[in-house]
Amino acid sequence: MPALVPPPRRRCRAVLAALAAVALALFPAAPAWALAPVPGGVPPRPPAPATPDPSLQAHPLASAPAPLDNPLKGFARFYWPGSDQSTGYPHSLTWSYFGLSEVMTDPADCSAYDWSVLDDALNETASYGNQAAVRFYLEYPGGSGSHPGNAIPRCFDGHVTYRTNTYWGTTSPDYDSAYLLGALSDFIAAFGARYDGDPRIGFIHLGLVGLWGEWHTWPFDTDTSGDTYPNFMPTDAHAVQLLQAYDDAFDRTKLEMRYPDSAAGAGTNRDIGYHDDSFCYREGSPPAGVTLPRSLGGAGYAQLQRALDEGAENKWITASMGGEVRPEIQSSAFASWPGGSGQVDNMKACIELEHTTWKINEQSQSYAPGDPNVAAAVRLMGYDLTVDNTYFKNTANGTTNVGVRIRNNGVAPFYYPWTVTLGLRNGAGTVVRTFDTSWDLRTVMPLKIRAFPDWGAGPDPAYLDYGYPQYFQTGVNLSGVPAGGYQWVLRVKNPL
Repeated sequence: MPALVPPPRRRCRAVLAALAAVALALFPAAPAWALAPVPGGVPPRPPAPATPDPSLQAHPLASAPAPLDNPLKGFARFYWPGSDQSTGYPHSLTWSYFGLSEVMTDPADCSAYDWSVLDDALNETASYGNQAAVRFYLEYPGGSGSHPGNAIPRCFDGHVTYRTNTYWGTTSPDYDSAYLLGALSDFIAAFGARYDGDPRIGFIHLGLVGLWGEWHTWPFDTDTSGDTYPNFMPTDAHAVQLLQAYDDAFDRTKLEMRYPDSAAGAGTNRDIGYHDDSFCYREGSPPAGVTLPRSLGGAGYAQLQRALDEGAENKWITASMGGEVRPEIQSSAFASWPGGSGQVDNMKACIELEHTTWKINEQSQSYAPGDPNVAAAVRLMGYDLTVDNTYFKNTANGTTNVGVRIRNNGVAPFYYPWTVTLGLRNGAGTVVRTFDTSWDLRTVMPLKIRAFPDWGAGPDPAYLDYGYPQYFQTGVNLSGVPAGGYQWVLRVKNPL
């Protein structure tokens, strides 16, 4: 019968290494405990994990720092057609805007879509082993260089009123127009029907509304006190229509919206995360943070203050937290890690309290790969999964059980149900048998979470126990495996 030996005590790479697979990942339903929105305040701990089969021998594994380019976390660089996406600081995400007029190209038919501009970008990005994060917009001051400044589809002409944002020089459509809302809702439905669950896409920002698709039209916004600018934003009721359209269209690909209080906080109870695109910046006089809450020196309009005001600071448990390191500080954002200096706020606090998974950071291309500050920040972002113990019989045949224990040292879960596969590797290094499991990595929650001072958990920083090292076990049938010595190995299938 085969003798099953533990691997050497060596570095255990984070389980979500970017490994190629020919088959698409499966997308089972989310775990039942994660379906309901988690209210504000100290979140209840998830259920305790199962215990290992006592008949199995434990085999502890040593660990080492995770790769800096683990998938679906860390920094995203901008997409430029034909540019080499493997250069610069290690990364696995590529960010791109797209003008709606680049897909809705028929001036006579708003229901006709040409997806080639998006598919070209997704295919090129995937060729580097990267996933894409994307956003569609209607108005972009000056354009992006490769996408238009005015991306209002010509099929809106004669049906939708246009206004001029004289501050930014953009054409702003009437976002309350019934024609526009119907066309956008139809587009969102078609977008989801074609791309929901597409393994080339990691995250989708809702976009479509406002400057750069960022859900603001400043200074032509809802704050009309003290200025002469009219409000160009849609009403909350009409904004909710778009949120609902996205939530209906996308069940598998993770969605993000700019502000927790957009559409009167209607995203709080929907499967939509947040996208903080002024991440960890300080502005004004005296300086105030635009990510951290008031209790940590933030402004009243800061991202996390808005989340606290909506009772949505725990959305990270089920929905991803993305955004952009504010461009003005990208070159120096991690120079004073773990704290901050000048316009850079306390970066470690921003990551821990927002539960940041990824950020656009174009200037990361100039970071030194060996910079320990940057590496510490990237490894803290999102998930940091490590198998710290394995459980199996040293000698077995027929049907037997195999278990692993996985801990999460990051600030967020892994948000996709990628398939975890076990394998038997012989002495020549060949995997002779594989076993797909039903293990759901989304249940591996961070061991500790940082408490908001507003929770009253103690002096800042206070850390609370939250997740557990999660135990997974599966039965395998070794029939037909030739007698000999083997290693158990594990992979997580990246659906690219």
